[in-house]
Amino acid sequence: MNVLAESAMPVSEVSIESVLLDADLFVKYSSPEKAFSLLRDSLERSPRSIPLREKMRDLSIKQKNLDEAARQCLALVTLYIAREEFDLAYDRLQEAKLLDPRISVAPGLEAIRRARRPDFSASRDRSPQKVRTDVTFAGNLGFVSIFDAVQVIENAKMTGLLILKSDMHLGNVSFNEGKIVDAECNGRNGSTAFRDLIEVASGTFEFTISEVEFTVVINVSSNTNFLLDVLTELDNERAEAQGLRNVGGEMV
Repeated sequence: MNVLAESAMPVSEVSIESVLLDADLFVKYSSPEKAFSLLRDSLERSPRSIPLREKMRDLSIKQKNLDEAARQCLALVTLYIAREEFDLAYDRLQEAKLLDPRISVAPGLEAIRRARRPDFSASRDRSPQKVRTDVTFAGNLGFVSIFDAVQVIENAKMTGLLILKSDMHLGNVSFNEGKIVDAECNGRNGSTAFRDLIEVASGTFEFTISEVEFTVVINVSSNTNFLLDVLTELDNERAEAQGLRNVGGEMV
């Protein structure tokens, strides 16, 4: 087998192909631990290699090493964002959460949104806000995103109402045992209202626990999947609108 010798130099594209082939051969001949070792050594030299990380991810899943698979998914999210391959970044972020439910996807979602919409970060108002202290928890949306708030509620499996206030929006998101079940914003409710709230970049939020569950209007399998779907829809709509405005180099 053409196993790489020890080297401090990054692995070349040709060498990466050789590494991938050798890893497949190790697995074929029932030596997955050697494949892991080979891939790990290669990644130390070329940590930004997507093919190597995808192979490590695939091998980890097949060998039921879900922690390692989740780690590789998170690393791939960063690499795909850098290449502006946002759909793949979304896919790997979602997969990481499925592999390890303990993982917080909030930083990944924020990173994707910042990369895809630089104007969103620029519009974030981080000036001091008056935050209530008589609720379960509250914060400034300029520092704590809606993704972070949803993650806390989900992890604690809380039932209650998350209220978001900004200059342009006043709305709320309902949770039953940590799962999103409804939203209201500016006279609208359900998924349509949540699409407006997910874009809020400034203001405050506050969460209050409820003793009774809310009517299920938004039926989601998981908060993560729902958040990713909404962001993808918004990004696609924005890209289509931008394309229409710039057809043939002219405004349409």
